[in-house]
Amino acid sequence: MTPAPSVSHARPECRPECRPECRPERRPERRLAALSLAVLALLGPLTAAEAQAQARKDRVVIGMVLEPPGLDPTSAPSAAIGEIVHYNIFEGLTRIEVDGSVRPLLAERWTMDPDGKLYTFKLRKGVTFHDGEAFDSADVKFSFERAKAEGSTNKAKKAVFDNISSIATPDAHTVIVTLNQPDGNFLFRMGENTAVILDARSAAGAATKPVGTGPYRLESWQKGSAVTLVKWDGWRNAAAVKIRRATFRFIPDAAAQSAALLAGDIDAFPRGIANQALPQFRQDPRFVVELGHQAGKGIMTINNRRKPFDDVRVRRALAHAVDRKAFIDGVLDGLGKPIGSHFAPSDAGYIDLTGLYPHDPEKARALLKEAGVTTPLNVTLTLPPPPYARKGGEVLAAQLAKVGIVARIENVEWAQWLSGAFKGQFDLTVINHVEPLDYVQYANPAYYWGYDSRAFRDLVARHAATTNARERARLFGELQRHIAQDAVNVFLFNPTQAAVYRKGLAGVWASSPIFANDLAALAWQ
Repeated sequence: MTPAPSVSHARPECRPECRPECRPERRPERRLAALSLAVLALLGPLTAAEAQAQARKDRVVIGMVLEPPGLDPTSAPSAAIGEIVHYNIFEGLTRIEVDGSVRPLLAERWTMDPDGKLYTFKLRKGVTFHDGEAFDSADVKFSFERAKAEGSTNKAKKAVFDNISSIATPDAHTVIVTLNQPDGNFLFRMGENTAVILDARSAAGAATKPVGTGPYRLESWQKGSAVTLVKWDGWRNAAAVKIRRATFRFIPDAAAQSAALLAGDIDAFPRGIANQALPQFRQDPRFVVELGHQAGKGIMTINNRRKPFDDVRVRRALAHAVDRKAFIDGVLDGLGKPIGSHFAPSDAGYIDLTGLYPHDPEKARALLKEAGVTTPLNVTLTLPPPPYARKGGEVLAAQLAKVGIVARIENVEWAQWLSGAFKGQFDLTVINHVEPLDYVQYANPAYYWGYDSRAFRDLVARHAATTNARERARLFGELQRHIAQDAVNVFLFNPTQAAVYRKGLAGVWASSPIFANDLAALAWQ
């Protein structure tokens, strides 16, 4: 799931009186730098930005919509965590490439037994954590048992780690994982940020002081503003890493995003920039605009525990009340595809169910009446900061009003959404769930939308247990139909990913099979 607090984007300046070493008379190079910047300013924004970019060939500043609640992806649900730490600070056994393929990472190779339940991983040798601790099979065992433990807040716990029957470590570089049931997605799951490997000595502090095996380490976190990572020279392939310092700046406001790019304050916005800004950047020769795909499922989430939403007729009424095309055209500038269940069109086994609930206000009103709902029905629509939610919420509220549902809009910051709506304290909300294959959350009655269906859980178990490709595809279709027929949520859109970055910056992911920014792949050309 993706979608930070209201932030100040100004960079703190050092005052001459704050520290003796900062005084201009003691730092002539600072006066020279200030003079250079003044000259650049006189040259105009284009030349200034280009000259600044030339001066920092080993640095990059990346824009993000949301600030994560912490930096440990194994213990918090925000996809923004992975955007910063995955592949950079933390690594897993496998790696998911931009095309969705799975490659070795901390595991050099692996084998799978014919029954699909036993995986033997051979680990990469000579790997160390940032604090000098050696990486070995004990770290894998610790990390997976921590994720599986009672009380774990790892969002993949139920779907992935509860399915692990045992973890054996016959030697320092071999891990044998036995599953209760076969999982055809297991190697992919091992490449998600929920499966990164931590060391037992530093895991408890990973949310604020992450220690991993990746090419970067944390330098600083200015809450509400930015996180800065620096290259770790102890990484096994450090010679190939061109970017020495990377800063992630949190900019939820659409106008501020564009302004920061145009001013040269940030070099790239890989995902989440307002679509309305794209024409401006397409016409600007300083930038590249690249369109790709992602696994996002934009939904209007319904609290299935609350009345009257515990009645499927009411949920179906909500689905008929919403006009997906009007939403995509008006909110996303047409850059998205309608969806009818919790699957993205790029997912294996996807079926188009958008025709199940066509926009039909009359049908919506009839279903509400059949369910005994007296209109106007007053509800609260809770909206996190991203533009698709804030602007989209206004569109949805207007559509719901036409069938007698009065939605009071409640705008909240990201941290409030995580501590409120994501804990089940909401009527309706709007969110883009970006994790791939997260349909399994519908098998978890404790998940925030509160859907409890034994029949669906049985379907998930049957799908996980089969290794027959044709049967898996058939069951994928059944899973999608079941969620859609129960109208668990109102399924709206799969967004087109738009990456905007400064010309000359190579390696930016235009598509996101997972939400990650692979800094080691970036380089200025």
